Amino acid sequence: MAYRESYTGRINRKMARKQHVVEVAAGRKKADLVLKNADYVNVFCNELSHGDIAIAGGLIAGMGQYEGETEVDVSGKLVLPGFVDAHIHLESSLVLPAEFARAVLPHGTTTVVTDPHEIANVMGAAGIEYMLQATEGLPVDVRVMLPSCVPAAPLDESGAVLDFRAIDSFYAHNRVEGLAEMMNFPGVVGADTEVLEKIVAAQSHHKKIDGHAPELSGNALNAYIAAGVYSDHECFRLEDAIAKLSRGQYIMIREGTAARNLDALLPLLTPKYYTYCMFCTDDKHPNDLLERGHIDYIVRRAIRAGVDPIIAVKCASHHAARYFLLNNRGAVAPGFLADFVVIDNFRDFNILEVYKKGVCMFDGQRVADFPAPEVDPKLEQRARDTFRVRHLTAADFRESRPRGVLGLVPGEIVTRDDGYASAVDTASDTLKIAVVERHKNTGHIGVGYLRGYGLKSGAVATSISHDSHNIIVVGTNDADMADAANRVAEMGGGIVVLSGGETRAYVRLEIAGLMSGGVLSDVNRALEEAKAQAFRLGVHRGIDPFMTLSFMALPVLPALRLTTRGVFDVTNQKYV
Repeated sequence: MAYRESYTGRINRKMARKQHVVEVAAGRKKADLVLKNADYVNVFCNELSHGDIAIAGGLIAGMGQYEGETEVDVSGKLVLPGFVDAHIHLESSLVLPAEFARAVLPHGTTTVVTDPHEIANVMGAAGIEYMLQATEGLPVDVRVMLPSCVPAAPLDESGAVLDFRAIDSFYAHNRVEGLAEMMNFPGVVGADTEVLEKIVAAQSHHKKIDGHAPELSGNALNAYIAAGVYSDHECFRLEDAIAKLSRGQYIMIREGTAARNLDALLPLLTPKYYTYCMFCTDDKHPNDLLERGHIDYIVRRAIRAGVDPIIAVKCASHHAARYFLLNNRGAVAPGFLADFVVIDNFRDFNILEVYKKGVCMFDGQRVADFPAPEVDPKLEQRARDTFRVRHLTAADFRESRPRGVLGLVPGEIVTRDDGYASAVDTASDTLKIAVVERHKNTGHIGVGYLRGYGLKSGAVATSISHDSHNIIVVGTNDADMADAANRVAEMGGGIVVLSGGETRAYVRLEIAGLMSGGVLSDVNRALEEAKAQAFRLGVHRGIDPFMTLSFMALPVLPALRLTTRGVFDVTNQKYV
């Protein structure tokens, strides 16, 4: 029988730790670690403070003058609180959480708040459990918001349907913070019973509810917020953000791979507004993590744009911690977790060291070793067997009438309504696009047209298709579209670039069709080769070929989207 610590044993252990921290804080015992001569960001006084930082039992015991068993002189450097990503889908990194942690630790991220609704839309509650197990004990603390929209909207076909009862037991987990982005804002505004049940259930557990309501305004916005939605990360216009902030919502300023809103929202990072702002990435692809960074990239860009460095650091750490009631992180102060980022200066913002609970996890050269969490073998097997779709032929993609045209908007994940089309026309950049249901072998295939993608020959297909993650494929001819979709299914998920029946490049994503079990650099290499091949086939170089495509099936973003049942007008809530 496995050993289980008794309640008394647990209390005694915690008491011993607490006594140690107090003894160190009072100066009666040496600290485990002391960062000597530190200049650190004081998030409470909005200034740089100076002193030794003493660490005991993974906590900050105090600042002032201390001696330690280990002492590290940080003279001439700056110590910041560990960074917090307020909203991310870990699945977007295309690798398992442990590999994600290895990627972001060098960038100063010590806590992320993830919404596992990608894998939940494939595997249901089992997907949430998979991510909880796969993130247990990582040196990046992974907090979880429970998916609110599985599927994203009632008309979508995902691998599961989760009502409030299906997720309610997860609120008892010590790393679950609330209900994730409520994308079904029409349901909230319309007082839909099933939607409001999820909000009421989350509130009954005293949890946060995050929002997702692009461009919602007026009384509809009032209704959305009155229902109990506390934040929004979908603002891409300053006016929209101020309208929400002025009604009490916290604004998560997003700078990710698909949507980059920092430039538009920089005016929020001023004394008038910044108190209710925090940073998030939402979706981060491998190349973005490897080449640009994570939350540190947002801070660096904000400072170079003229934002007060203290404001930028607080939005990268303290504000998200305060919002999610993570009361022991996001600051350099007694009793807080010893999560630190050591940089050279605000101007260059080079990260020199990263500490997690007082342990140096990045020394400027390499990330310290740590084991990947174990996942139950049956759950692991289930995650690797998620495709139920018959073999497709060109005939499956033929259409007999004009279909709606989704018009891409450069740099954004919203679309335009570009009218109708009845055939592919590469001269006008009009391509065929289809969504193939892949969870239950229903045979449903929605067909439409896409303008602004640029493909001149062949097809591109992916099983990353927000949020139901059916197979989405765009192409210049039906035969290549069928071949590309079949190849995705045969791999157990992934990305395929194909022309003339020949696979030009692929990325295997065998875990729920969303993630690879490989290392980030290898996945990135395959992904970049796939991008290069897509560009050779004509895809516009100003867009990410796969992430842009993946959002075309999300029927909660205006204006037009494509589902397994056809082109849907999100604004007017009807098929076209």
